[in-house]
Amino acid sequence: MRQSKYLIFAILAQLVVSPAFADPAPVDEMAWLQTMALAARQTDYSGVFVYQSGGHVEMSRITHVFDQNGEHERLEGIGGGKRELFRDNDQVWFYSDGRKVRVEKRQIKRAFPALLPEQLTTLRENYLVTRVEEDEVAGYHARAVVFMPRDNLRYVRKMWAHNDTGLLLKAVVLDDRGYIIEQYAFMQLIVGSAIDRKWIVPDHSSAAGIAQDTQAPPPPKVELLEESSGWQVDALPPGFKKILEMRRPFRGNKEPVIHMVFSDGLSGISVFIEKVREESYIHSGLSGQGAAHVYNRLSGQHLVTVVGEVPSRTVIQVGDSVRYAGQ
Repeated sequence: MRQSKYLIFAILAQLVVSPAFADPAPVDEMAWLQTMALAARQTDYSGVFVYQSGGHVEMSRITHVFDQNGEHERLEGIGGGKRELFRDNDQVWFYSDGRKVRVEKRQIKRAFPALLPEQLTTLRENYLVTRVEEDEVAGYHARAVVFMPRDNLRYVRKMWAHNDTGLLLKAVVLDDRGYIIEQYAFMQLIVGSAIDRKWIVPDHSSAAGIAQDTQAPPPPKVELLEESSGWQVDALPPGFKKILEMRRPFRGNKEPVIHMVFSDGLSGISVFIEKVREESYIHSGLSGQGAAHVYNRLSGQHLVTVVGEVPSRTVIQVGDSVRYAGQ
C-alpha cells in the first residue's frame, strides 16, 4: 500500500522493435515529431481511450478544444464512480460524483495523448528515432514512430499518430525483449470542429473556497525551490535533466518532503526525500507496476524513494546515488 501511493507521481504510454531501425531521424521526421507534439495541444478532438498494463485496464473519455483563450479539456473515467477532470490551460478542477473536490495548478504537463514535449532536442540526444509502418487506429490512418534508447536504462517506445493532424492515437512501452508492458490507445475518436463545447464554462473557484464549502481539507501547500535543497543525485542516466524541485507535505509528515522531478523528454523519474519518523514502518526495496518502478532505501535519518517510468535497474542506480551535499 505504501508503494502504490508513490505510483501516482510516476511520470506519470508494443510490437517487437528490430535493431535495424537504429538510424538517426532525418530532418523531415523531426519535423513530424514537432507536428505530433503540437497536435495534442492545438487539435480539437473527442474520444474514448483505453489504458492497459498487465491485467489492469482503464477506460476514459477525453474532450479537448483549442481556441483563442487556450486549451480546454474534460476527462471522464468510465466505470466505477463518476470521476471528472476539467482543465483550463494550467488550472485543473476535479469532480467526484458530480461534486467539486479539488482545484490545483498543473505542474507537470504529460498525459496521453500529450506525451511528446514541444522541445525535442533531448529526444535526439537520448533516442534513435525512426518512422516505421503505417496502420489504422480508431478508424484513422496512422504513421508509427519508434524511439529506441541509446542505452539500457530506459524503455523502447512506439507511437502511432494521425496522418493528417499528427494527433497521437496509440502509444506503447516495450521491455528489453520487445514485450508490451504498457499501452494507451483510442478506441473511438472524432477529430475536427464538430466537438461539443457547451461544457466549456469559465470557473474561477479557488482551492481554499472549495475546501471551505465542502468541508474538505485544503490542498497541500507546494513550495517550488529556486535553489537546490542540498540533496544531490549523482548517477542519473545521460540526458535526464531536472524539471523542478519542490517542498511539499506528504503522508502526514510534520516536515515537508523534498520532491525532485527529472525527464529525458519521454521518461520521467521522481525522487522523494523524507525524514524518517520513529513510528514509521520503513520498507526498503523494489516494487513495480506496469512501466513504473519504485525503489526505497534509507540514507541516514532519511528515506529516499525513487519512482520512474524506467527499468528497475535505473531506479536502483538513481536511488543508490542520492546523497546530501549541503548548501
